[in-house]
Amino acid sequence: MQRHFRFRIMVPSMSMAIALFLAGCGGGTIDKAVAELTAIDGSGVTGTVTFTRTGSGISIEAHVNGLPPGDHGFHIHEFGDCSAPDGSSAGGHFNPAGVAHAGPDSPVRHVGDLGNLSANAMGHGMVMRSDDLLSFEGENSILDRAVVIHLSADDFSTQPTGAAGARLACGVIKAAK
Repeated sequence: MQRHFRFRIMVPSMSMAIALFLAGCGGGTIDKAVAELTAIDGSGVTGTVTFTRTGSGISIEAHVNGLPPGDHGFHIHEFGDCSAPDGSSAGGHFNPAGVAHAGPDSPVRHVGDLGNLSANAMGHGMVMRSDDLLSFEGENSILDRAVVIHLSADDFSTQPTGAAGARLACGVIKAAK
């Protein structure tokens, strides 16, 4: 009887150990993702946007070249598809909550509303900021969505796009290895 009892205890323990081992082999959490921006419609705009998990959300670091000097709308769009010549295959701003367009510091906004990227006289634009609305999992996951740089500044109020104009560059957000 004791052997039978020990065997019963051992089977669930063994099953739990195997389940925990297999769960640990599932790839774990994603801590970093990158979008390599390519020019849309011959714009010449290229760059890299890196998203890194931090204790307070997701850190965004963007470096973009070939821009006209000034401010340019900087958004995450709903589809990870940059195949259309005009970038329209990326869809609209990523907005899982169905709320109004706004600026990146607004308490209510599209997840994809990242604000503006300012380009200097040499055509280089850079953004470094943290965002607690972005995520690598769940409803607000930015993975396999597109980053789009626009021709004009985002005015943070015109619905639904901020009047940011044509799309200059697009890149799909992929988990970094």
